[in-house]
Order: sequence, then structure tokens, then C-alpha cells
Amino acid sequence: AKKWINIRKSYGNFYKVPRNQTKLTIMLENLGMNYDGRPHSGLDDSKNIARIAIRMLQDGCDLRVNERIHGGQLMTVSSSVPLEGAPAPQMPRYRT
Repeated sequence: AKKWINIRKSYGNFYKVPRNQTKLTIMLENLGMNYDGRPHSGLDDSKNIARIAIRMLQDGCDLRVNERIHGGQLMTVSSSVPLEGAPAPQMPRYRT
């Protein structure tokens, strides 16, 4: 994987919150969700990050690749860079 979405960056930019408000438990809390599972379990953390991503899509966020590795260096990808590949799936615009 040489390109990915850093959900913390996307969350902070979309909801206009400072970096110290982008810890997993704080993001969940601010979205009215509880942490499901055991803290620091890779699988449980991944499931909770997916729940955040789904909520962001429902709220109208356009999740895009925002980090990549180039020449062994971590690089930020500008949000103005066109998307590559297929568009992200459209999520229903309703809240549960």
C-alpha cells in the first residue's frame, strides 16, 4: 500500500477540529458513538475507524487519499489532486 486515507486528517479537516481532537476515542465520542471492543486491538480499532468513515460519508465527506509513500518518504497528498481509479461508493444520506 503506497497510498491511503489518514482518517484523522480527513476527520479534522471535515469537522474543522484541531489535531488533539482526532484521537480515536475522542472522534467516536464527538460523533455520539461508543468504542466497540478492546482498546488497542488492531481488529477492533479498524472496525471503529470504519464506523467513523461511514458516518463521515453519511455527513457528506468526500474521503480521498491524503497520504502516500514516495521514495521511502511519507508525503501529504493535496486535496485538489484528482481522484485516481473508481469513485468512492455513495452512502445513503440518513442518520440512525
